[in-house]
Amino acid sequence: MIHNPYYIQNIEAVKGLGLTKAVSDEKIIISTETIPSSEKIVERKTIVYETRIEPNVIEAIGEKIKAQLFARFGFIKPKAEEIQPVSIDKHYEPYMMVSGKYFVDYFRKCTYSVKVDSKVQEIILSNQKYRPNQPTDSSEKGNSVLKLHGEERLTIEVKASLILDKFGQEVGPGEFTSATPEKNPNEILVAFGVKEIDQDADLDIIRSRIFKRPKDINRVVTELFEVNERAIIYTPRFRVLYTNLKTGEMKAVEFDGITAQRILRPHPQLSQRSI
Repeated sequence: MIHNPYYIQNIEAVKGLGLTKAVSDEKIIISTETIPSSEKIVERKTIVYETRIEPNVIEAIGEKIKAQLFARFGFIKPKAEEIQPVSIDKHYEPYMMVSGKYFVDYFRKCTYSVKVDSKVQEIILSNQKYRPNQPTDSSEKGNSVLKLHGEERLTIEVKASLILDKFGQEVGPGEFTSATPEKNPNEILVAFGVKEIDQDADLDIIRSRIFKRPKDINRVVTELFEVNERAIIYTPRFRVLYTNLKTGEMKAVEFDGITAQRILRPHPQLSQRSI
C-alpha cells in the first residue's frame, strides 16, 4: 500500500501544533459501487502448445511403471505380464494466464485533535476561527482540545500475475511447461473436441484477488481496474489406461505431452476417469 503525503484543507498552519492521531467523529461516506469507475481489459488469446512426445515413447515409459500402479501396500506388485494397456488417448489440458492491477487515488474524511492551552479561547488558522473544547478525559487537565476536520489523500496499487488450471486453482511455475505454439490452434481444438473455458472465468478470479475498494472512501480522484495480459493455453497430455488381467482392475496414468513427465499433481478430472 502506497500513501501519498496527506493534507488537510485550509489548515496548513497547524503543522507545528503537535497533532495527535486521526480520529473520526463524523460518519464516513462509503461508496456502494461494485465496479471500478474505469476498466481496461485486453482480449483473451488462445494458444495451443505443440506436442513434442510421440505416443510410442509414452507407451515405453508406461511399461516401466505399470506394475507399480497396481501395487498393494506400496511394495507388493503384480507380474508385469499381468498388466496390459487398454488405450492411450491424447487430450489438451487448459490453463489460464492473467495479469492485472487495481489502482485507486482517493480521499477519506479525518479529524485531528490538537492539544491547546486551557486559557486559549479562540484560534485563527488561515483566516478561519476555531474554538477549542474542554477534554472529556481527566488526564488532559490543563489543556483544551481543538478538533480540525478535513480529508486525507491516499493511493493504493495492487498487482497480480496468475497461472490457473481449469478449476480456477493457482499452479506454480514448476507445474506448467511452455512450448512452441501451434500455428492453427482453433483447428486443433475443434479436432479434439476441446470445450472452451468460460470467457469471464479468468477475469472473475483476478478481480476477486485485487479489486478491493477501501471502505473509508469519501470521494475518488482516479480508479482503474486493468487486465493487461490474458491467455488460455492448452497443453498436450497423454492418458494411458491399464488393466490387471488377473483381477480385472483398471487404472489410468497421465503424462505431459511436452516433457513426458508423469502428472502427479492431484487432478479431479483424472480421478473421475480412473476406474
